[in-house]
Amino acid sequence: MNDCGDADRRFRLYGTKFLISAQDMDRAVAFYRDVIGLDVKAASPGWSELSFGTSIVALHGGGTGRFRRTGLSFTVDDIEGACDEVVLGGGSVRSGPEDRGEEGIFLAELTDTEGNGFMMSQEKQ
Repeated sequence: MNDCGDADRRFRLYGTKFLISAQDMDRAVAFYRDVIGLDVKAASPGWSELSFGTSIVALHGGGTGRFRRTGLSFTVDDIEGACDEVVLGGGSVRSGPEDRGEEGIFLAELTDTEGNGFMMSQEKQ
């Protein structure tokens, strides 16, 4: 729990959820479970939640399958291997991995099986 150090706050922040759409919920859950490595907290045709620590990726049914940027990003230890796994799992690599110079990372832009664009980064050693 986080009370942000403010005794006058009326609520407590417990965590974050990142919502993206899924055209095929079973396929989307399998991608984020088997390829990305998230844990399934709940799965149904219209709403599913997968987690890593306290972070949650929530999948909402009704997606169109068309590409859309999401802002979702994962940090990995082997970006080349992760990109290969995404492709093997039905996703695609849109760009990279690219050395981002002074940012201190390698960055790849990818797409999941549902058309959601996301990023992966790896810190430079």
